[in-house]
Amino acid sequence: MNYKQEYLRWKQANHLDQELQEQLASIEGNEKEIEDRFYKSLEFGTGGLRGVIGAGTNRMNTYTVRKATQGLAQYILRQGEEAKNRGVAIAYDSRHKSPEFAQEAGLVLAQNGIKAYVFKELRPTPELSFAVRHLGAISGIVITASHNPPEYNGYKVYWEDGAQIATDLADAVTAEIAHVSDELQVKAMDLEEAQAQGLFQWIGNEIDDAYQEQLRTLALQPKETNADYKVVFTPLHGTGNLPVRRVLKDMGFEHVHVVPEQELPDPNFSTVKSPNPEEHEAFKLAIALAEKVGADMIMGTDPDTDRAGVVVKGLDGQFTVLTGNQLGALLVDYILLQKQAQGQLPTNGVVIKTIVTSEMGAEVAKQYGMGSLDTLTGFKFIGEKIKEFEETKEKTFLFGYEESYGYLAGAFCRDKDAVQACMLAAEMGSYYQKQGLSVYQALLQLFDKVGYFKEDLVSLTLKGVDGVTKINEIMERLRQNQQSQLGSMKVIEIKDYKKGIDGLPKSNVLKFFFDDDSWFAARPSGTEPKIKFYIGVKGVSLSDSEDRLEKLKSAVMQIV
Repeated sequence: MNYKQEYLRWKQANHLDQELQEQLASIEGNEKEIEDRFYKSLEFGTGGLRGVIGAGTNRMNTYTVRKATQGLAQYILRQGEEAKNRGVAIAYDSRHKSPEFAQEAGLVLAQNGIKAYVFKELRPTPELSFAVRHLGAISGIVITASHNPPEYNGYKVYWEDGAQIATDLADAVTAEIAHVSDELQVKAMDLEEAQAQGLFQWIGNEIDDAYQEQLRTLALQPKETNADYKVVFTPLHGTGNLPVRRVLKDMGFEHVHVVPEQELPDPNFSTVKSPNPEEHEAFKLAIALAEKVGADMIMGTDPDTDRAGVVVKGLDGQFTVLTGNQLGALLVDYILLQKQAQGQLPTNGVVIKTIVTSEMGAEVAKQYGMGSLDTLTGFKFIGEKIKEFEETKEKTFLFGYEESYGYLAGAFCRDKDAVQACMLAAEMGSYYQKQGLSVYQALLQLFDKVGYFKEDLVSLTLKGVDGVTKINEIMERLRQNQQSQLGSMKVIEIKDYKKGIDGLPKSNVLKFFFDDDSWFAARPSGTEPKIKFYIGVKGVSLSDSEDRLEKLKSAVMQIV
């Protein structure tokens, strides 16, 4: 698209929000800024739309939200009267403009004769997934940019099964969005009129209660056993505060301390560099509080509460942040151990993970005679498999997770659920304490049982038009220069998922396997201007795995 023409089209639109008009005026003459805002429209990636808030086709604003919603509405209308009448559930997080974007989406749907069920206040993403199923809605929308910096917001679309729309459906919705020729002309109904016509309904406590009732069904221990376990929790200024505290209370945890500075919603996430439980720095205040109150475990959730991080005491008594892979493997082991003890392990049970997630969880599942399988990156693909197995009865879903701190045990949601993860992690910690073990000691025992797995992630941020070009060049270079040897490691297999292999949709991912059970994968992010390198090894001890990891990481970055 011609970014100069697009800029003028927006600048000359008299009905534009004043805030956006002022932004457009302020960048007049700044060619680089104008190009970045208008050289393309925001695109659907693994998590829908995501971008910096502001004026422009390549930004999150009222008009790009309206355009996306109009495209979704057109797709729903094509599905017939029954789909139209089922309506769409909408939730939002604590970010700038989230309530406004959620309401705008609802009013565009109303303009198209589709009922919108909109949460009155901020709610976690997994509760939106639950709400779609609970209400029998045809679709769902959540306004969030997950753990991105404060200047970002986003727009994720769900379908009737409660999962994010998968590839084919996303392509169809994207095509409808592309047919919306002028986002500045998309109409939204007046709120009062929409409510009067029964096309816009606020929702809240009734969904909370139903969601919490389902969460309690995941308990694997009597709640009386949890009374003495001490937990520090931080919602990192997001949506997790009330739902996580409520479920922990219902589970019998009497010593839950919330980090006061991070308890309330704050769109600026003012106490952290990044509101991401993957970042160790995000737990600085929580660790200080945990040391003060003598906590056994720290847990934190990202702004939309779909990712959870856990911090436990190491052998030296110091708090250490578990990786997403480690917590995932621990939860697999804990859940299967308890189900086995209770005689509830199905013969066809399966653990689902992604292609860039550690093999440790798969090895744990194997110890219990359970299967495992890989999906592409993005929890929507795990949700897709849950739906498939629900229909075919071929497998029984036990647990799904990805290395980026996303976990799901209860299929009443179809997206990663940090409320579930916090609940089960706390229960797991309490259980091991009764066995005379810390969570970290349980992890070491698991290493002894299945092998010393260790992983790392290197992300390169490359912004703008030049960044896209560089990312494409890196992937092309890796495809063309496929080496048979990397350092002392022999390459035994290379998987190019762009070719549509292993029964998976095509995806721009390369994965290299070596003769010592190590691997690395390269994947451009679908939602951020990044290319990510995932690295995994298996050693015979902690020090051996750390040494292998550093050598492989060094070798990978040299060829990049």
